[in-house]
Amino acid sequence: MDTTDGTPDPAAPRPLTARSVVLSTLLGHHPPALPARALVRVGEVFGIAEGTVRVALSRMVAAGDLVQRADGSYGLTARLLERQARQDDSRAPRTRDWRGEWEIAVVTAERRAAADRGALRRAMAGLRLAELREGTWLRPANLPRPRPAVVTGQCTLLTGAPEGDPAALAARLWDLDGWAARSRALLAAAGAAEEAGDLARRFTVSAAVLRHLLADPLLPAELLPGDWPGEELRRRYDAFEADFRTVLSRHAAA
Repeated sequence: MDTTDGTPDPAAPRPLTARSVVLSTLLGHHPPALPARALVRVGEVFGIAEGTVRVALSRMVAAGDLVQRADGSYGLTARLLERQARQDDSRAPRTRDWRGEWEIAVVTAERRAAADRGALRRAMAGLRLAELREGTWLRPANLPRPRPAVVTGQCTLLTGAPEGDPAALAARLWDLDGWAARSRALLAAAGAAEEAGDLARRFTVSAAVLRHLLADPLLPAELLPGDWPGEELRRRYDAFEADFRTVLSRHAAA
């Protein structure tokens, strides 16, 4: 689903646009490429005219969001393929047993340009590290993934463990109560949309769910508050995706 900037109130979702429908459809599709006729038919499901969808496709190609392939299909560009990979990791995170250790990254590079600092901050967000203080980032060592060059080039990497309560440290680094409250609001909105049989509403809420999952710190269970809603939110999204795939297959084959 589309993870464009901003997280709307699930009770008042933004109107669907041709661009958001196309991006959400391709970001949720594997492989992320579909012919124009299939994207037009998906747009029709949400009341978007064929001409509007085709204009959006042309503009998205010009903006570098999509590439038109030799067979006439439209696929995501490299930047959006990276976004899809992050989304996939958020939906089905790869974790390992946690033994109490934390990964720590300390900025040791000198005279960094503003662009380098920004790139590091984005990389740390992608790695789900939190900033304890300026230049010191950390998280429990339960996520197996490589560190990009922007991190290894600017930081010294360490492994350690806090002397105090690790759950208290986690609560200090991440707004866990806020993330859980937002999750429950999204679950309620998704349930209401499903009960009403409102596909457009489910589509919009599910896009917000996927954006929200990108902010899940993916902490070990030992560090999470009770009744953590992360897995329930993932199940709800998976149920919507299965339903939407059925709709997509039906219209793509028409």
